[in-house]
Amino acid sequence: MAARDPIPVTDAIVLDPAEIEETFIRASGPGGQNVNKVSTAVQLRFDARRSRSLPDAVSIRLQKLAGKRLTAEGVIVITADRHRTQERNRQDAVDRLVEMIREAAVPPVKRRATRPTLASKVRRLDAKVQRGRTKTLRGRVDD
Repeated sequence: MAARDPIPVTDAIVLDPAEIEETFIRASGPGGQNVNKVSTAVQLRFDARRSRSLPDAVSIRLQKLAGKRLTAEGVIVITADRHRTQERNRQDAVDRLVEMIREAAVPPVKRRATRPTLASKVRRLDAKVQRGRTKTLRGRVDD
């Protein structure tokens, strides 16, 4: 990979392009004669576990977020073959990685336990009584 500019993700996170490894593979699907000759699809590999660009908390959330795209070694693999040119597929793969890191950079909001209001308790109990009445009407009819 040629020397490229740092990739901005958020105000605090900037990716070093040296941490991204790109491999070009043949794309499947339509493309005419070109599909059998030219390797236009991009397989992007990013080591989320050992990345110096990511804070530890973001790295952990990113690994959880990656799901099946994460290898056992902690490497995220993104394959991009939507477009017919290498450059557009490369940009697509980088954009998808950046979007995933942006999502991981947002810390989850802690859940605050709340108590139900008196009105909601009354509504719930009224609904249970009404449901019970409906079910009793479904019984056998006595002559």
